[in-house]
Amino acid sequence: MTGANGQLGSSLRNSAANSTDNYIFTDAATLDITDPEAVEKAVAENNVDVIVNCAAYTNVDKAEDDAELAERLNAKAVEHLANTIKNAGGTLIHISTDYVFGGALGNTPRTEDEPANPTGVYGLTKLHGEQAVERSGCKAIVIRTAWLYSEYGKNFVKTMLSLTADRPSLSVVFDQVGTPTYAQDLADAVFDIIENRKMEGNEGIYHYSNEGVCSWYDFTVMIADNAGHTACDIQPCHSDEFPSKVVRPSYSVLDKTKFKKTFGQKIPNWMESLAICMQNLKEK
Repeated sequence: MTGANGQLGSSLRNSAANSTDNYIFTDAATLDITDPEAVEKAVAENNVDVIVNCAAYTNVDKAEDDAELAERLNAKAVEHLANTIKNAGGTLIHISTDYVFGGALGNTPRTEDEPANPTGVYGLTKLHGEQAVERSGCKAIVIRTAWLYSEYGKNFVKTMLSLTADRPSLSVVFDQVGTPTYAQDLADAVFDIIENRKMEGNEGIYHYSNEGVCSWYDFTVMIADNAGHTACDIQPCHSDEFPSKVVRPSYSVLDKTKFKKTFGQKIPNWMESLAICMQNLKEK
C-alpha cells in the first residue's frame, strides 16, 4: 500500500492490524512510486497481488504553482502502478477525488458515469490518474472520495477544533456542499473488499463518502458542538469572501448507490462518524 502515513493509509493500518494477509505499507521514504523500476522491483520481490494507492499530491492551492510535480504524483506514478500490477496479474485499488467534478453544475448527487469537469490542476491531474488506470487495462477499482478527515495528520476537523477553541468568532463558507468522509470508514470499506476477495469481476469506478449532505459551515457547527466550543460565534459566508487560486466544487455530493449494491456495505452517516472520530481525538 502506498501513502501509508497519510490519513487513509494510517487508517488502513488499523483495519489490517489483525489480518492474516501480508500487508506492506510504503511511503515516499521507502518506495518512490514515480520510479517505474522501483515499483516493479517492490511488486516482484514481495509477490504483490493487490496495490492500494493512497499516495497523492493533495495541496489543492499549491498545485496551481506546482503542476509538474502534481502531474508526476497524481498521474505518471499511477500509470507506473497500473502497468506494473497488470504485468503481475494483480489488482489496483486507486483512490481518487470529487475534484474531478470541480466545474459541474446542479445539485444532484454525482454518479460515476457523469462527465468529469475539473477546474484546477489538482482535479485535472487526479483525472489524468484515472485515465492512466483505464489506459493500462489492468484490473482496477477506482474509488472517488471527498472531504476526508481522521485522527491523523492535518485536516479540516482538527483545524476547526483549534479555531473554534481559540477565536471568539469564525466565518465559514456555506455555498460549497458535499459530504465529510471519515477515513476509517473508507479504510474499513477497502479492507472488506480485499479481505473478502470482492475485486474480481467488480472492476470500475465507484464513489464513497459518508451518507448525508452538509456545507462546510454545517460541518464546522457540528464539530464545535461535539467539542463543546459554544463560545465561538460561527457565521456562514460566501466563497468569494475567501479568494482562492482554485474554484472549488460548489456541489460535490457523491452518489454511493453503485458501491453499496456491488459490495454490500452499509455506509455510516457523517454525523455519526464525526462523533466517533472526535471521541477518539479526545481519548488521545
